Amino acid sequence: MPVRTEHWKFRPHLLLRGGHLQTFAAVYLPRKHAPYGAKLHFIQADDVAPELGGDRLALHDDCPEDWQPNGPSVLLVHGLAGCHTSAYMCRMAERLTARGYRVFRMDMRGCGAGEGIAKLPTHCGRSGDVAAALRFIATEHPESPTYAIGFSLGGCLTLNLLAEAEEQRVGNLVRSLAICPPIDLFAVERRFDSRGGRAYDKFFTFKLWQQITARWARYPEIAPAVIPPQPKRLRQIDETVTAPSGGFASADDYYTKTQPGPKLHRISQPVLIIAAEDDPVVPTAPLLEYDRGPGVEAVIVPRGGHLGFIGGGNGDPDRRWLDWRIIEWLETGH
Repeated sequence: MPVRTEHWKFRPHLLLRGGHLQTFAAVYLPRKHAPYGAKLHFIQADDVAPELGGDRLALHDDCPEDWQPNGPSVLLVHGLAGCHTSAYMCRMAERLTARGYRVFRMDMRGCGAGEGIAKLPTHCGRSGDVAAALRFIATEHPESPTYAIGFSLGGCLTLNLLAEAEEQRVGNLVRSLAICPPIDLFAVERRFDSRGGRAYDKFFTFKLWQQITARWARYPEIAPAVIPPQPKRLRQIDETVTAPSGGFASADDYYTKTQPGPKLHRISQPVLIIAAEDDPVVPTAPLLEYDRGPGVEAVIVPRGGHLGFIGGGNGDPDRRWLDWRIIEWLETGH
């Protein structure tokens, strides 16, 4: 389906016109979140890995008091180095439960409450974990129509899931939304190798290495005999840790097999992709280069950064433009 921009006019805040500013502000602008009140579920991950004892996933279940068994559910999947406490996850859980949606915030392997219950790391090919979460929701609440919303890496997993499922419905999934997903992992690597991307490469490398070393300390049987120094590049982690643990021959093999771009043409179930041209983390151009299946619709706005979209003068109740577009997408279907 064609890229569309009408109905998605975004005006950035006057002081946050650049992609870098939008991205930083999305992370560091203060906001008070409601106290944690979710019910925590631990579910079996996609690959049982019996030789490793079996990995599990954490699902944080935020349920409105008046929610009915046939009421709608939303699965939120965070981005790289995020978890259920990421600002966008907390905001959307609060906004959606206030509107009657039951929200499940998924922690990827080794993230948030997922730390200590998984020996294998998450990566772009773990789409089966999203499927496991959707199947759990459908088993627990068989009458509940479910929507999946993935942020960045979570959006990548969601797109891979839809490509692999093709026309087969997963759980009670109705529609999906992928926000700023990495479409082409080689393009992301090139972006991180550029002057404007090195700070993000360094940030994610530091965050992931913390997770990796914590996992090795908890499970010494999977740790190397000598813990190496922290890599300087994310690609080094993908080459030495992510690829081998995921059964890939190399980082290039991992990128080739798990990037969703070449698979978009296989997607027939409805999914909307939202991206910003000035995203300093995930290049938007590949979204226009790959063929897209009949279920794929894309919205590309000129500004917004990576998971930023902090607006000014957009007519929304507050400056979080993206939050209100998510709500409209859920309530109106477009």
